[in-house]
Amino acid sequence: MIQYSLQCSNGHRFDAWFKNAAAYEEQHGRGLVGCAQCGDAMVEKAPMAPNVARTDQDRMPVSAHHPEAAKIREMLRAYRQKVLAEAENVGDRFAEEARKIHFEEAEARGIYGEATRDEVAELIEDGVDFLPLPDVGEDN
Repeated sequence: MIQYSLQCSNGHRFDAWFKNAAAYEEQHGRGLVGCAQCGDAMVEKAPMAPNVARTDQDRMPVSAHHPEAAKIREMLRAYRQKVLAEAENVGDRFAEEARKIHFEEAEARGIYGEATRDEVAELIEDGVDFLPLPDVGEDN
């Protein structure tokens, strides 16, 4: 997996993960890479700082002091609650069911469940769209 910092023509910056550089190029070329904030398809790679490991043990989450951190956490909690209330829990059959829905072999519906790293990589390779269900506890 490779992570790119991206920027849309409206100036919004966001990060996105891809199987590899070729997967990014292929998806970008097909117009499938869009801004996470506004949906703009005019997206380019943004300058990135190198990922250098820190040696100290006192690490602080980057978003801890974001001015809208509480609002973002609450939005993630609401998203999670909505999915849990309205989607079907397919458990460890998530990858199988998501692939069936993607290839129109099963009824289109909201699902959630568990998948292994290998299953997630295969779903990405197959072009199956999905989002991780955020685990935002009350104390986070």
